[in-house]
Amino acid sequence: MVRVSKSVTIKRPPEAVYEFWRQLENLPRFMYHLQDVRSTGKGRSHWIARAPAGQQVEWDAEIVEERPGELIVWRALPGSDIQHDGSVHFRPAPADRGTEVEVALQYDAPGGKAGALIATLFGEEPTQQIRDDLRRFKQVMETGEVVLSDGSLEGAGQGPLKQRAAQAPATEVGR
Repeated sequence: MVRVSKSVTIKRPPEAVYEFWRQLENLPRFMYHLQDVRSTGKGRSHWIARAPAGQQVEWDAEIVEERPGELIVWRALPGSDIQHDGSVHFRPAPADRGTEVEVALQYDAPGGKAGALIATLFGEEPTQQIRDDLRRFKQVMETGEVVLSDGSLEGAGQGPLKQRAAQAPATEVGR
């Protein structure tokens, strides 16, 4: 199992940050490797993601522990393309600076260590993805959009993703 842990501080209260994340359908707004996340009821959801070499992976997951405003713990269900589990913690940041969000993930790398190395070379490795996803999550929560421009380096290391012009958000994040 490969273990990854990354965190970010967001200038919003823990309850607001948690609520946005808990609406799983919001995740593709800032997790660019995700194509679709759909809640299927009773803490379960279906996920579709882009994989290296133009492939697609799918899995079903279930929330196994949840503390509103504080914690979400999940695991992939048997039969998923990628076996993994993880958690996201929402903690008040020191000095009333908002929320510290920490994502911890464990997964079986397809193809073992060699597969993980190849994924890294193509910018698809989960450590890179989580770091970039959390940076974009911070932007969405603080500004209502992922800020991109023609001169941005956004997309570097993002595999099939290409640079694009700045654009208005599809919907506003409640303040």
